[in-house]
Amino acid sequence: MKFASFLTAHAASMGNKDAVICGNRRLSFAELNSSTNRLAQGLRSAGVKVGDRVCIYLPSGVEFVQAFIAVVKAGAVTVPVNLPLSVPEISHILADSKPSAAFISAVTADAFARASEGIEGIRTIAVDDAGPAGMEALIAASPDQLPDVPFDFDDCMIGYTSGTTGRAKGVILTQSNYAFVNGYLNGYHWGLTARDRQISTTPLAHRTGFARVMNMILHGCTLVIMPRFDAAEAARLIEQESISVLGMVPTVGRMLLPEIEAHPERFASLRVMLATGEAFPVDVKQRLQAALPQIRLYSFYAMTEAGAIAGLDASQQITHAASVGRPWPGVDVKLMSTDGQQVATGEVGEVWVRSGVPGLYSTMRGYLNRPQETAETIRDGWLATGDMGRFDAEGFLYLVDRKKDMVLSGGYNIYSKEVEAALYEHPDIVDAAVIGVPDPVFGEAVAAYVELRAGAAADAEAIIAHCRDRIASYKKPRHVFFLPGLPRNTTGKVLKTRLREMYQALDPQQQAPAPGAQPPKD
Repeated sequence: MKFASFLTAHAASMGNKDAVICGNRRLSFAELNSSTNRLAQGLRSAGVKVGDRVCIYLPSGVEFVQAFIAVVKAGAVTVPVNLPLSVPEISHILADSKPSAAFISAVTADAFARASEGIEGIRTIAVDDAGPAGMEALIAASPDQLPDVPFDFDDCMIGYTSGTTGRAKGVILTQSNYAFVNGYLNGYHWGLTARDRQISTTPLAHRTGFARVMNMILHGCTLVIMPRFDAAEAARLIEQESISVLGMVPTVGRMLLPEIEAHPERFASLRVMLATGEAFPVDVKQRLQAALPQIRLYSFYAMTEAGAIAGLDASQQITHAASVGRPWPGVDVKLMSTDGQQVATGEVGEVWVRSGVPGLYSTMRGYLNRPQETAETIRDGWLATGDMGRFDAEGFLYLVDRKKDMVLSGGYNIYSKEVEAALYEHPDIVDAAVIGVPDPVFGEAVAAYVELRAGAAADAEAIIAHCRDRIASYKKPRHVFFLPGLPRNTTGKVLKTRLREMYQALDPQQQAPAPGAQPPKD
């Protein structure tokens, strides 16, 4: 099942219907199919071969969607890059994936040039360049004909996800992966059809935003893209475009609440809200449902490597609010002890997931260039998630801890070790530990506990600025606390449970964010 066949069918049956909308630009399914056929041919003529990697370092917009589809039609593999990533992080992705080409824009050109310095063989294609090397020139000069791709080549994306070692890993995903999750499972649970009109409120390079692109391709939904989230603008677009499906991380739900409660009539077209990426407070769910009684709210537990794992339907949001839901059909879940035994109901174990042959259903095909880590993560078809959970007697799954020590903030995964590595590069810091703490807007925020060298005078603002230069802005600490020494056990391991207790013991004034730690605007 290839994306090209879906788009060809949509172009034939509803070619004049809007496929993608962003700002003043609209592309029908016929225009989207034709332009991506041409761009795919242009990529081939530019030397992109089957199996090559192509970086997409673009703001959310129509061009992002065209670039993705064209790369897949050409038989190459996309490597999307989140705009908030730092230059060293982007450089690592480029060095690891070795793309033969990259889509860039005026917004990303400078950072890409710095990140790709010393990396040979990357041809850049500027989406806003009117010259012969630009995207529009490739489209105009190429025939409207689908390139030939071997039938058994199915890879379509390498999504980079942060690792516990602080080095991002490339997750190899296939067209079959997306067809199963965003085609079959999403349609089964949410009743998606070509009549739906969706809005993407998170960046398309982010898993949550990209899922809406896949819903457009696989179901024929119209997709409205927000280049950048703004609550008032989201309300306007939902009303103007008669949006029926709103995909979001819970942070977006919290930000939209004032608009929804003030003007619920502007959201009358909504029938479904989808949420994933972090904890969704019960009071927010209750207020959303009270203000918009017509909507059905769905939340689900998912990860890049394993796709959608479990979910709560609209009737379970309040009754089982602390749970991530029951496993989805077609997905097996078991909980394993550290000695490799399946634990009993009510006991805590690591979440293992299986959905048939890796790469064919929801489980990733593997990690790029990391055969050992792939073998450690996928065992006899079971993917070890690193999350710790328990099942209740009704079959609902509850996550109780994160084996991988991760902070979920605004829908983004932030690994503590990654932030700690940046902190250790500060000349005045001799010891550091990072935990996730509650945040009223972003679900969780990064809190850094640091020990300074004797006589040092670094303040919180300087430390945050230091981190901002080395890691993506959304990963930087929002809170910085200074200790004479970190609490450790007899083996020298930092007692992060003690740090969490120390944070909880603070009064609200002491829990205020550090200077310079405002939420990132990118």
